[in-house]
Amino acid sequence: VLAFMLAIATNNSSFYERYFDWLLWVNVAVAVVLALVIVIALARLLLRLRRRKFGSRLLLKLAAIFALVGVLPGVLIYTVSYQFVSRSIESWFDVKVEGALDAGLSLGRGTLDAQVNDLATKTRLAAERLGDSLNGNGNGGGSRNEVQPLTLERLREQLSAQDVAIVNSSGQVIMASGGLALSLVPERASATMLRSARSARVVSQLEGLDDDSAAAVTAATPNAAPQARIRALAVLPNSSIELAAQERFLMVTQVLPASLAANALAVQTAYREYQERYLARLGLRKMYIGTLTLTLILAVFGALLLAAALANQLARPLLVLAEGVRQVSQGDLSAKPVFASNDELGGLTRSFADMTEQLSEARSLVQRSVTQVEGARANLQTILDNLTAGVIVFDREGRIDTVNPGATRIIRLPLSAYRGRQLAEVPGLGHFGPAVWQRFELHASSPEAGERDHWQDSFELQTQTSDGRDRDSMTLLVRGAAMPQGARLMVFDDITDVVSAQRSEAWSEVARRLAHEIKNPLTPIQLSAERLQHKLESKLTGTDQAMLVRSVGTIVNQVQAMKALVNEFRDYARLPAAHLTPLNLNELVAEVLGLYATAQEAGQLNADLAADMPLIVGDASQLRQVIHNLLQNALDAVVDKPEGCVKVRTEVARSETGGLRAVRLHVIDNGGGFSDKVLKRAFEPYVTTKTRGTGLGLAVVKKIADEHGARIRIANVMQIGNAPGAQVSLSFSKFATPPATAVSSPAALLNT
Repeated sequence: VLAFMLAIATNNSSFYERYFDWLLWVNVAVAVVLALVIVIALARLLLRLRRRKFGSRLLLKLAAIFALVGVLPGVLIYTVSYQFVSRSIESWFDVKVEGALDAGLSLGRGTLDAQVNDLATKTRLAAERLGDSLNGNGNGGGSRNEVQPLTLERLREQLSAQDVAIVNSSGQVIMASGGLALSLVPERASATMLRSARSARVVSQLEGLDDDSAAAVTAATPNAAPQARIRALAVLPNSSIELAAQERFLMVTQVLPASLAANALAVQTAYREYQERYLARLGLRKMYIGTLTLTLILAVFGALLLAAALANQLARPLLVLAEGVRQVSQGDLSAKPVFASNDELGGLTRSFADMTEQLSEARSLVQRSVTQVEGARANLQTILDNLTAGVIVFDREGRIDTVNPGATRIIRLPLSAYRGRQLAEVPGLGHFGPAVWQRFELHASSPEAGERDHWQDSFELQTQTSDGRDRDSMTLLVRGAAMPQGARLMVFDDITDVVSAQRSEAWSEVARRLAHEIKNPLTPIQLSAERLQHKLESKLTGTDQAMLVRSVGTIVNQVQAMKALVNEFRDYARLPAAHLTPLNLNELVAEVLGLYATAQEAGQLNADLAADMPLIVGDASQLRQVIHNLLQNALDAVVDKPEGCVKVRTEVARSETGGLRAVRLHVIDNGGGFSDKVLKRAFEPYVTTKTRGTGLGLAVVKKIADEHGARIRIANVMQIGNAPGAQVSLSFSKFATPPATAVSSPAALLNT
């Protein structure tokens, strides 16, 4: 409303100024209300941001962006407009403009005054001539003097006047020429002019250029230009006594040119308006600046309102999308709301909802697949954990990836601790690892790899304990296969016992054949030799007889040795079945030690028997043979040693919870130990370190141990006087039930 009234203020400033004050205060009140709305909206947004509601920062950012887009141009335009209005209003009332208007007004006034004076002079002269003519006529004829109409017409033409009239002392027209002669009610001279004319003899005035006259002319003829005129009034001289009482005046009316009247009126109006505007320039400046300020406030409010609306309109789908993203990031894949709009943002929320639904379906499918895979993996892990064979999976770089408990149990090394490392980096497997990997590479490069998907080979493995001692060598049957992505699978098992059993079985077959094929000819050979000696000994004398006796004795002795060897092979091949009964290992050891009293007295044999020894299950005669063989072998190993010593020790092995695990027998000597060759095949027949031994002692011990379910191990140790020696250990894990009664004193057994 204020802007509209400002537009019409140029043509009707009085109307605008009349209502400017209350319009100003109304707009100020509206501006205050709008400012309060903006402040409240901003406070709500800041409160939402302070409470950290989701999407507050986005709303604030969008609102700030739109507000800046609207406010900054508005402030710039306001600043420029303010300067322009202030300087323009001052330039309107410049000194040059005011001087030009004064000069124009003075010029117009001078021109008009000259014409007014000129007409007054002409009217006075015409009145004197007309009076002289009237007076002359009266003297000559003595009759009454009167002015003729033709005289007035000639006078009007001479003066170039519009009207010429004779008026009486009351201003009434007596006689006229021109427009007044045709008027039914001629215009009378004013009393003011009559008084001025009596005193000054002549008077003239300009009519039609003042505001009232111009307004009257304009109201009468709206489309006509304003008509200005000069009216002069002069007293007619009258010397006649009879006419002296009848005073008459000559009234002349001359019309100004229309252009001159219009220019004079325009200059006068402009000067008057200039003076009014000059006096009201401060109010005009305040009016323009106030209008601009209110317009700025309205523009700012509109910008902020649009910013809030557009920000909310843009932020709503973004907030819906952001809330959905936050829920998805937290794992919530439920159905997401869709912003009801046909634009790109609405399509984005719909696409996101569709994507979330697809993700939910995919996750359900993946969860089912994972459940199935985990079930299969759990089943596979259960199988691997309970598999007696060892399983190791290598990655494509040859590093250990998966190890089952069977592998750790067979190799007796913590392989799980070496995941991510090469097999050759495991202590004790420096030769085994490269050999296995070389076998993998050989199988991959061989033409048979396409026909057979795996390879199989046997390896001899010698591991060590944590303190560097060699364990018993073992024979591993290894199978290898390639897996996807370059992985390799190795499955192996300890076939040491199988190989040993196969060898034992082979030697048993050899022993049976030797016993059958050799023992039968020995008796005839011995009998034939003895018969030859009986027949020929009496017939020979001297050296021949001695040679016969010596030869026959040699034959008989060798036959007896052959019989003893055959008997040992027979015993090895036909070892009787064990009769298992509850036994006390300490009693058996003490009983056998009684046969070696001399060695004990000489200090070559010592015993260390554990107390509270539980009863085991075994065959007493076979176990005595085992202990006897072990002690005899140990004493034979130290017979040539000045400080040779043999130690017999028993112990009970228990678990961490106190449960019974095994009963062990150790026979230890310091006779130098076994060679590497003997360690690998110590339990095979005919493997011995003695020059005259058969090599069946440890083989028989191994066979008896297997019959009792015991585990036998041999190793080189340094326990007696820090001298190298050998240790043979038997571990029994079968116990009598109910629990055996412990022997009160192992020393009592030795004394017995």
